[in-house]
Amino acid sequence: MSLPSRHSLLWPLSGAMALFCLLLVSLHVDMGRLLTDATSYLPESTRKLLRDYAREAETAWQENGAIGVDAFLRQLQEREQVWAVVVDEHKQSLSTRSLTAGEVARLDFLRKLEFPVGRRGSTPTFYVPFEDGPRRLVMELPERLDPRRYNEFWEILLQFVLPAVLAIVVAFLLYRLLIVPLAQLRRQAAALSAGDLSVRLGTTVTRRKDELGHLARTFNNMAERLEGTVGFQRQLLRDLSHELRTPLGRLRVAGEGEQDADALRQRLVREVEEMEKLVADALELVWLDTERPSLPLEEVDIVRLWDVLRENAGFETGWTLERMPCELPPDCRVLGHLNGLARALENILRNAIRHSPEGGIVRLSGRYEDGYWLLCIDDQGPGVAEQELERIFLPFTRLSAARPGGDGFGLGLAIARSMISLQGGALWAEALKPGLRLQMRLKSV
Repeated sequence: MSLPSRHSLLWPLSGAMALFCLLLVSLHVDMGRLLTDATSYLPESTRKLLRDYAREAETAWQENGAIGVDAFLRQLQEREQVWAVVVDEHKQSLSTRSLTAGEVARLDFLRKLEFPVGRRGSTPTFYVPFEDGPRRLVMELPERLDPRRYNEFWEILLQFVLPAVLAIVVAFLLYRLLIVPLAQLRRQAAALSAGDLSVRLGTTVTRRKDELGHLARTFNNMAERLEGTVGFQRQLLRDLSHELRTPLGRLRVAGEGEQDADALRQRLVREVEEMEKLVADALELVWLDTERPSLPLEEVDIVRLWDVLRENAGFETGWTLERMPCELPPDCRVLGHLNGLARALENILRNAIRHSPEGGIVRLSGRYEDGYWLLCIDDQGPGVAEQELERIFLPFTRLSAARPGGDGFGLGLAIARSMISLQGGALWAEALKPGLRLQMRLKSV
């Protein structure tokens, strides 16, 4: 299994997923580190407040001694609802109340204001020394001042909300990348199925080089071919119905006025044969345009094929072989479908004979160019105007004003071009003075 091309959607999708994972991990680690750093230490405002409490305690001790300290501790308890004591350097209480054994033990686990707060769930105890000596205020950190009090909220935000927001952003980008073009394709496909054959996807999607761009271009090609096929069939049906009216009208007139049964029978046979050929050619042209069959290709000797075709044409039209010369080298061999190529050449030859003047010549020539044979079939008729050269390949086109001999249905050259195109070749016309040249380009063997 080969890797997708460098323009495949696999790579931007893989990149988006990798970027999402990297961003998620990076944000989680970096934001977690920032959260830890921001909540592990007391902010300066909290430190200042605790120092202010220590100065109040110091002032109360200096002014009123143990009674002043008792009053300060009562006020502090009312304000912060935390355990607090004022002690000296020997861990002796400066208030009138002595310390219990448990309180004395707590004095062994004190923190400076600059120390970390500690793990979440614990109640840290800080001490703040007085300014004039070794005495200090020891107190638990009030819950309202704990920098860790919002840690659970921030962790929920970091672990759940932030990844969800990031996922939504990535999903929106993927939506813009994938779903929006698919929604456009769905709308255009719905319009196409509703009968609007002119719908096409815009260049915003078709210029993309990934699978969606390829899908959009394929859709536009399909819609264009469908519009062309339906239009071609509608026009062909109108032209066919018009062409059938002529022989049917002649049959009606003959049936109403012809008295000779043999003459009526001959006319009937002739008109039926003409209609059969018309319907057969029209059906073949429709089949070539809609089915576009894959014709098996083989080596075809153009010189020998031309000999067979001009012999048949000469037998039916009375032309001598000398009036249909071949000027190709004997090694002219192309890659084509024998029957299809014979049908195309026969239509071109019969069309040239039909429009040739008395004693005219139809000549086959050609040259080799870069792996292809360029074949030319020239006649000596009145020719076709430059602006009408492409019209002669349209079904039921007969330029009788420019080229007499318009007893055909105008399907031969249309069938010939379709046959040549299915074999990977091309057929076009060039004006001569006088006459017309039909050129076909076929791959050499």
